[in-house]
Amino acid sequence: MHALNRTALCSGWEFTEEWSEAFMRGEGEAEKVRLPHNVGKQPLHYADPGQYSRICGYRKTIKVPEDLKEKRLFLVFDGAAHIAQVFVNGTMAAEHFCGYTSFRVEITELVRAGEENLISVRLDTTENPSVPPFGFVIDYLTYGGLYREVWYEERGASYIDDIFITTPKFRRVRASFEVKGAYDGIRFTVYDDKGECLADVSQYRGSCQGDSGEDGSESTLSEKIEFSVPGASLWDVDQPNVYTLVAELIVGDSIADTVTDTFGFRHMKWRPDGFYLNGRKLFLRGLDRHQSYPYIGYAAPKSLQYEDARILKEELCCNAVRTSHYPQSHHFMDACDRLGVLVFTEIPGWQHIGDGKWKDIAVDNVREMVLQYRNHPSIFLWGVRINESQDDDEFYERTNAIAHTLDPTRATSGVRFIEKSHLLEDVYAYNDFSHDGTTPGCRKKSKVTPDMKKPLLISESNGHMFPTKSFDHWAKRQEHALRHARVMHAAMEDGEHAGCFEWCMFDYQTHKDFGSGDKICYHGVLDMFRNPKLAAAFYASQGSKPVLEIGSPMDIGDYPAGRNDEIYAFTNAEEIRLYKNDAYVTSFYPEEDETGLHLPVLIDDTIGELLESQEGFEPVKAEHLRECLLAAGIYGMTNLPPADKAKMAYCMVRYGMSFTDGYDLYGKYVGNWGGDATVWRFDALSEGKVVCSVTKRPGTNLHLECRASSTELIEKDTYDMAAVRVRVLDENDNPASYAQIPITASVSGDAELVGSAVTTAEGGMCAFYVRTKENGSTAGTAVLTLRAEGLPEQEIKFDVKKIN
Repeated sequence: MHALNRTALCSGWEFTEEWSEAFMRGEGEAEKVRLPHNVGKQPLHYADPGQYSRICGYRKTIKVPEDLKEKRLFLVFDGAAHIAQVFVNGTMAAEHFCGYTSFRVEITELVRAGEENLISVRLDTTENPSVPPFGFVIDYLTYGGLYREVWYEERGASYIDDIFITTPKFRRVRASFEVKGAYDGIRFTVYDDKGECLADVSQYRGSCQGDSGEDGSESTLSEKIEFSVPGASLWDVDQPNVYTLVAELIVGDSIADTVTDTFGFRHMKWRPDGFYLNGRKLFLRGLDRHQSYPYIGYAAPKSLQYEDARILKEELCCNAVRTSHYPQSHHFMDACDRLGVLVFTEIPGWQHIGDGKWKDIAVDNVREMVLQYRNHPSIFLWGVRINESQDDDEFYERTNAIAHTLDPTRATSGVRFIEKSHLLEDVYAYNDFSHDGTTPGCRKKSKVTPDMKKPLLISESNGHMFPTKSFDHWAKRQEHALRHARVMHAAMEDGEHAGCFEWCMFDYQTHKDFGSGDKICYHGVLDMFRNPKLAAAFYASQGSKPVLEIGSPMDIGDYPAGRNDEIYAFTNAEEIRLYKNDAYVTSFYPEEDETGLHLPVLIDDTIGELLESQEGFEPVKAEHLRECLLAAGIYGMTNLPPADKAKMAYCMVRYGMSFTDGYDLYGKYVGNWGGDATVWRFDALSEGKVVCSVTKRPGTNLHLECRASSTELIEKDTYDMAAVRVRVLDENDNPASYAQIPITASVSGDAELVGSAVTTAEGGMCAFYVRTKENGSTAGTAVLTLRAEGLPEQEIKFDVKKIN
């Protein structure tokens, strides 16, 4: 819920790494910063909590109106990691003990009307054990700073404190609202995305004043109204229709306060066999997401938050995401609302449960999470348990009760790594790391949950079981993709799982206790820059856009002794046709599967019809020799199993072939030695037409592929940023995964570079971030230039705008 009369306070801040009373009073010089802001500078590799852990400070002056009659003034902090104390003109106005939820501070009685007023924030960015998620080890960096926006709100003497929008029936809205102070009526209007008004209702009740609390606290009125919205459409993952509700509080003949929020019409139901959205069973296919970025930690503006949601939906074809392990930006949630990505969000925490005061703060975290996020139509499940913690029934009875009281419309869950845990929630969420490449993809429901009548979903899988870098050997990258496919398929096939969130969307920085030696967890299907590893192709192939990715580079030097390993294709096509030097080899067809998943396709025959078309062999002879040569490709000519040796001997006798003849065929069709480099072409066909094609051959002419998240930079409430993902490709547009080359970036015009100006293309991939300048022109351009030795220079032009 947003107040209509609010202003972003994201520019003009000063920052100090060491908080002091003098800084609070406005003395001395300090670094000028804009929000979102990340404390310290994090390198891409070998980042450390010491780079951001400190007691630091922010300050800014604001001028308030001369006439404060009938006005109430507030500051809203969307994210302050991790313990914040807010001072107004030297007087403490509020404290907040969570870095992942927002908080509102009333400053009406602390400001001087018509004058400049100093806002100071003392921020503890350390891993303070008194607040979640801290107290023990944590498998991710938590960064620090005022890393989301700060807002200034002018409200009426009476104002709308909260609205909870539910849809008990299709095209029926129930708005439960709380008002601080007296009021005479309230008006609700509902608009679609085109701005058309679909509903306009008012409720008058005479001049009304709520009762003050026994402690003299401010009066609050809790009311509700229910009305119809003709012409509305359902919110669904395929058609995410979002509507805007505007609420106007009426006092006398005037509008005293106006707030807005978005919502959607959808019906969610959990059953023992799964999750149902709008009456249809929907398997939740998703990934877990941290909110971190290279160089900037958590401090990403709206545009980058939206881009992550877009990648999830459009590139990875997920219908769900888990915000591990904390509530994330409303910008990200808004994007999920509008793109149709279901969200499982949870309170901050990682395995550790602290003392009584710590638990009280965690309970407050639940309250804040539910109250602040419950109008998002994408949210379908509340995580009210500390991630991977042990049972604590008294504690979790409290967290469940608060969530159900504040939001009776949604189910609760809590992520576990233990089986047969005490199930106080509605859904058993289990981190299933049982698959090791050979074992079944997931555990049976009867082995995991204590209550078969409640649904089960996989909240994490793979991840640390098979860390994979973008620059690992192709066979490892392929196995990484196959493991994701096996777990997802097993979870769908058994009919016992409501969904599967695999770990995780992208690589992330972590503590020394976890990750690789450079303190990065290489667990993602994307790298830290959101570039795709091969595993991303499995997810992409679940969408409707034609996809074809081949697991192997098809270069003999990548195979031990030149012998082929198993090769898989990732596609959603109906057929794959293989060609060798433009000669047709054979076709491969995806396995028909009742789950509807597009499974990886095994490419197990690189000889096919070539012995007939190229050597003129009769079909029977060609088939016998093809089988022998394929076996030799696996085991080598001298290490054939007895049965294959016997078959080879039969062929030599039956067809009068010498060992040299057989060895020549091996070199030509298996080893591919001694001639020009082999050109392999894979054509993907649907309905008999080629929809995409991949050509594999040793590359010689490399170039840079640059994909900008947007070529428009629009600065409004704060600075804007664009991510430019870069891949080194060969002349056939295959990733040049061995091109570990430095790429240099420079920016001219009305934008600036964020992070390193020189980045190594790891696995042939990297990225750069471009940000609007604080003092740039209101309408201009910027150009990002990328250079790598020996490769053509690339330029990306951005249109830059500032909207006041």
